[in-house]
Amino acid sequence: MYRLMVLLFAAVVALPLLAENQTAQDGRLPKVANAPPGGDFTLHMGDESFSLEDLRGKVVLLYFGYTKCPDVCPTSLSYMTQALNGLESDELKTVIGVFVSVDPERDTPERLKEYVAYFHPRLIGVTGTEKEIAQAATLYGARYSKVELEGSAFGYAVNHSAATYLIGPGGELRFILPHDTPSEVITEAIRYVLDGN
Repeated sequence: MYRLMVLLFAAVVALPLLAENQTAQDGRLPKVANAPPGGDFTLHMGDESFSLEDLRGKVVLLYFGYTKCPDVCPTSLSYMTQALNGLESDELKTVIGVFVSVDPERDTPERLKEYVAYFHPRLIGVTGTEKEIAQAATLYGARYSKVELEGSAFGYAVNHSAATYLIGPGGELRFILPHDTPSEVITEAIRYVLDGN
């Protein structure tokens, strides 16, 4: 039942990422034009360099946000957490979540580590220079912009897109899951990709 649900959801809403002239292997999934290319990028996890390429062989759930986000990020990461909790332990070993902070001014390595630990042990937080983050975001079509908040203790907010990007074990972008995608659908999308589909 969930397998059928994820295929229908993917076909109608989540946009499986097939090249414009490519046909789906099973014929049930639509072609999508102008999908972002996805691809590898390098950011930082504290003093360590982080490269998406190093996660080959794993399914990656990629999300762009920031730790002071009042509602959208916590909601999306909660769905991600529930999806990861829905996996069997052997499946979970091959899946990792990557939270990319688009607020390097405030999101220190320590703050990121503490923030993602609140959600799930298979979630890591990374960031970089403004240029590095922009390059990574461009690969996935993620958008964000700083907005000044007059009279707020926070000083500013960051408006940002809220999709979760599901990346296959070979590094290919497979699905763009919109904000509020049910956790059960995310879990089944992960399993769909883990099964070699």
